[in-house]
Amino acid sequence: MSFTYSAREMGSFTTHTHTSCRCPSHGHTYSQVPERPTLGNTDYAFEMAISNIRYGEGVTKEIGMDLQNLGARRVCVMTDKNLSKLPPVNAVLNSLAKYGINFQIYDNVRVEPTDQSFLDAIRFAKKGEFDAYVAVGGGSVIDTCKAANLYAASPTSEFLDYVNAPIGKGKPVTVPLKPLIAVPTTSGTGSETTGVAIFDFKELKVKTGIASRAIKPTLGIIDPLHTLSMPERIVANSGFDVLCHALESYTALPYNMRSPCPSNPINRPAYQGSNPVSDVWALHALRIVAKYLKRAIRNPEDREARANMHLASAFAGIGFGNAGVHLCHGMSYPISGLVKTYKPKDYNVDHSLVPHGLSVVLTSPAVFAFTAQIHPERHLEAAEILGADIRTARIKDAGFILADTLRKFLFDLNVDDGLAAIGYSKADIPALVKGTLPQERVTKLSPRPQTEEDLSALFEASMKLY
Repeated sequence: MSFTYSAREMGSFTTHTHTSCRCPSHGHTYSQVPERPTLGNTDYAFEMAISNIRYGEGVTKEIGMDLQNLGARRVCVMTDKNLSKLPPVNAVLNSLAKYGINFQIYDNVRVEPTDQSFLDAIRFAKKGEFDAYVAVGGGSVIDTCKAANLYAASPTSEFLDYVNAPIGKGKPVTVPLKPLIAVPTTSGTGSETTGVAIFDFKELKVKTGIASRAIKPTLGIIDPLHTLSMPERIVANSGFDVLCHALESYTALPYNMRSPCPSNPINRPAYQGSNPVSDVWALHALRIVAKYLKRAIRNPEDREARANMHLASAFAGIGFGNAGVHLCHGMSYPISGLVKTYKPKDYNVDHSLVPHGLSVVLTSPAVFAFTAQIHPERHLEAAEILGADIRTARIKDAGFILADTLRKFLFDLNVDDGLAAIGYSKADIPALVKGTLPQERVTKLSPRPQTEEDLSALFEASMKLY
């Protein structure tokens, strides 16, 4: 499938008030670019915080020794009902049994967790008085385990104390946590490397989370054997999460333009803005996605492709875990939270669900057409990595070229044709915008600030992709 546009259709953004965006997917109005805060209260430093990472085929067999080395006596193993019957969990339990580790299993993790499912896991953790945790699963399991570890270590805290502002209080974590070993079974979230735990806050019908370096796993065990049991659509949607982690962290507001500058380093956010170290990881992850994602989806026996996507997930996690993400993720949270009746192929769940990676990637063409006015050279570089021929490209067309490249990429992989295909209509846009507004932890890292009207236009542009 090809997309061809004339020079006139590809007209560039300008910064006049209420100029027309002539993006090929829509003709909406965007506001002018507001002034950034004056220098002086912007940050001047960034720091890198990641979990220890161990990679290798079959390396899960070492986990019993790790817990033995930690002196663990009561271990909580967290997973979900589907995974509890599959080889990754068996490999972990076999190793724990071999090395005499005493453990209890919690397999009630909800795919796309909610505040209630977090609280259920927290109650289990408090009651168990565990001295170490093992999370075996995708981002839902690892994030749930992070939350359980945090609140069990801080038993007098209210749930909203550590939840990101403005929904929660966003307090810094100052209590010591127990060791947590994460064993990812998907190639997407990168949660094994980050201090972020995401959940659906049901009362507000919006996704939010907890973000603190203190909750990152002690060790991430990346065993590519665990990816071989992943169905096609789970490979695809988790891969789209890697894609957007890389693109968003690389195009995020630079760390030294983020404000305010923290008065104490404990208040420096986990998501700091693009920085030279995160850039390296983001670009490397993007190159792996370009080379291996289609192969990993189309052929479950392609061990090379699946192993490389497993690594790419961690690489992108190192990048975005310190740089952050922006509009694709900020807008994805209400897309997931307001889901109506959509049930994706290959997900064995009893509730409606928009997989996280799908909710993120559906807005990506519109988002990057919008953000490319700032740092267009980065957007053009990303388009080239993903296969665009940029030899005769004009820098002012960077956003449209990247958007076009993403559309072709998604079309080739049979991705649903926009938000309309998963049950949304223009009538839902006000609610989707309302659900995006509290996501300032990530939306403020967009290189280009956005108004409510801009968000409305981006959701409208994402209703149909092809």
